[in-house]
Amino acid sequence: MADTDHPCDTSLLAAADPAVAAAPPRRASHPLELGRDAMAAMGQAVLRRAIAFVESLPDRPAASAGDAPPELIRAMLAPPPEGPGELEPLLDRLDQASSYAYEAGSPGFYAYIPGGGLFTSAVADLYSGATNRYVGHAFAAPAMVALEQGMVRWLAGICGLPEGSGGLLLTGGSMATLCAVIAARHAGLGDDLAGGTLYASAETHHSVAKAARLAGLAAEAVRIVPCDAALGLDPDALAGMIADDRAAGKRPFLVVGTAGTTNTGAIDPLPEMAAIARREGLWFHIDGAYGGMFRLTRRGQTRLRGMEQADSITLDQHKTMFLPFGASTLVVREPHRLAAAYQADAAYLAGMDGGRGLPDFSDLGPELTRGMRGLRMWLPLHLHGVGAFRDALDEKLDLAQFAYRQLLDEPALELPWQPPLSIVAFRMRPDGPGPEAARRADQASQALLDRINAGGRVRLSGTTVGGRVTLRLCIVVHRAHADRVAEAIRIIRAAVRAVQPLLTP
Repeated sequence: MADTDHPCDTSLLAAADPAVAAAPPRRASHPLELGRDAMAAMGQAVLRRAIAFVESLPDRPAASAGDAPPELIRAMLAPPPEGPGELEPLLDRLDQASSYAYEAGSPGFYAYIPGGGLFTSAVADLYSGATNRYVGHAFAAPAMVALEQGMVRWLAGICGLPEGSGGLLLTGGSMATLCAVIAARHAGLGDDLAGGTLYASAETHHSVAKAARLAGLAAEAVRIVPCDAALGLDPDALAGMIADDRAAGKRPFLVVGTAGTTNTGAIDPLPEMAAIARREGLWFHIDGAYGGMFRLTRRGQTRLRGMEQADSITLDQHKTMFLPFGASTLVVREPHRLAAAYQADAAYLAGMDGGRGLPDFSDLGPELTRGMRGLRMWLPLHLHGVGAFRDALDEKLDLAQFAYRQLLDEPALELPWQPPLSIVAFRMRPDGPGPEAARRADQASQALLDRINAGGRVRLSGTTVGGRVTLRLCIVVHRAHADRVAEAIRIIRAAVRAVQPLLTP
């Protein structure tokens, strides 16, 4: 029976040559294969909108003013049609859907840890998606694997790891942490996970506990080490807990330090932790997802001393290298320890040995099929130069100090911690001692956050530290400069005046 839904070119079926007549029918058209003019028009249509969006960012609200309407949600949930559509109406729909969102690349967005959305990285993504190189095995695209390996080596060098270090590019810090925990588990416990324990502080990112669970470890395997007054892990408590756990028959295998916590930017005592891990024969992993790239700067190198002693480090380029979301790296001192955990063979992979001294990234992590991730970092670095990124990070450190000093002048605010990097944490000061005064201060702090965000020009996020509601001003977006931070300070000060009556009974 003829396929009437998909007309084919049947002229060949009438050919006199039996071999030709037996050939499968060909489609009359190939809509998935665009011509030059169609590709150019499509690219220009998207480019016009992308440029207009970037140009509008300084004036757009730092977060959408309301929730997406139900009818828009229903429209976006709808399945695709059987027939073709038109590009411009589809782009209109995308613009509408995208408008109900946090503007993480806005110069006024200081919530969480933003991603900047560097335009030159987006250009690299277009090239990467169109050329579509497979880089799981070096054999398939050796020069592009070399590009990614060059980026990994450069990042490892920034962290102070020795020559011969390696790793791989991933989609986010959670994936990088998971890969590190599994490698550490394999190295320290083998196939027997009984009694395995790892150590982190209460300020450590939740992805560590999540990674432990995904790696097959019970919840009690994650041992929470107390923090000091600066919210860094207490190394004496760490050493004592390891000794107690060994005496109880447990099997410590991993210590996790943080180079810039999400709550306040606190930095663990990395050299002391490295010494304990080395003495105890434990894997030392550092979560540098937020703070690690500050090692590009002189201040960062000083404040993040000890990173060079890690066995593995998580770095997020979609944070402090300003790339679009989905750019992270796991760097490791000894790449063969990753291979020991992840390398696998199959008959259909025979002959895919790339040689040339290049790694097969599929042997260093969980993914066999992976696209070309390095270009979104390589192209901006080569276009702008490393110095541009270093200067931008130095600017963020300066702006954080400026914001801290300005907010210190507000008597109604308390700033318990001087910013180690670019996060300024503050909250309303209780009007007296006791839990009731603290409760009123927490209510005032929450009201302060709501009032600041309601205006739309800036966006902050809150957290809880030591049981107290605390606001965070995280200066990371590359578009955030002195004028916008000064405006944020003015908005915060006005909001403080408005909520200050909540402090008194």
